[in-house]
Amino acid sequence: MSNEVTLKFNTGSGETNADILTHITVAVEELGRRERWPAPLVYKVNLILEELGLNSLTHGRNQQGDGELEITLASQRDTLTIELFDNGTPFDPIRDAPRPDLDAPLEERPIGGLGVHMVREIVDGATYQREGNRNHLTLIVSTADDSPRSDEPGSGQPTSG
Repeated sequence: MSNEVTLKFNTGSGETNADILTHITVAVEELGRRERWPAPLVYKVNLILEELGLNSLTHGRNQQGDGELEITLASQRDTLTIELFDNGTPFDPIRDAPRPDLDAPLEERPIGGLGVHMVREIVDGATYQREGNRNHLTLIVSTADDSPRSDEPGSGQPTSG
């Protein structure tokens, strides 16, 4: 089983970040339904894309202020490959984003950084490269877990056969 979805957004299109995040969420939920992902996986993928997508939409703009975001989701049986491209200044969020001081009192912590920290913790692999004038971040997420898929025995869903 393999499904691929590509989404493209431009900050100059008139859509708000909230509109764009809604499009992303709908696409993830549709892919998750087709691939029979368990609900925790859909939540994880939405969290990753909300955090990194919003960061890209907010900070990933070129010098003219135009922001482009492209997301590709490629689902195989046991893995999901997430690719994010933007036209912002070179930035690898996995390596370059400051690590939050989780031991500091909450009122002393600077705003920001926790979303990228969560993404670092929940992905199974990440690579970054600069391609021309675009950032290209590739994330690997395992789709295999102990939760039965909706077409497997014990899932509470009828099976064919």
